[in-house]
Amino acid sequence: MNRKEFLSIVGIGATGVFVTSCLSACKKENNSNIDFTLDLSSSANSALAATVGFVISQGVIVAKTSAGEYIAVSAACTHQGVNVQFQSSNNRFHCPGHGANFSTTGAVQNGPANSPLTKYNTSLSGNMLRVYS
Repeated sequence: MNRKEFLSIVGIGATGVFVTSCLSACKKENNSNIDFTLDLSSSANSALAATVGFVISQGVIVAKTSAGEYIAVSAACTHQGVNVQFQSSNNRFHCPGHGANFSTTGAVQNGPANSPLTKYNTSLSGNMLRVYS
């Protein structure tokens, strides 16, 4: 093997390692195994004890609608990963980064996002709200 062949092989190998690491780093966080509990009496979660509001915990946005229902979806917009906010007046999740909107089930209402937010289950027991997949 001559020097040119050796450098070519090393270059191809290094490129493969670089591309693999970039793809791993750019991969969106997988929140498919979510299971945590929020104490609604805690000051950290006071927004959920109010009439309407939201908190973000463990990559999930948990909101209380004007109807008093607790809903939870993945917090990162599927367009570029900016955390969404809950707009109670419009009953939707809104991405302040580029204007995408999602329904309370996580469905895309308008882009630039084209993939839905992951929806999670909620269960209230006293002051404890469980959020799970």
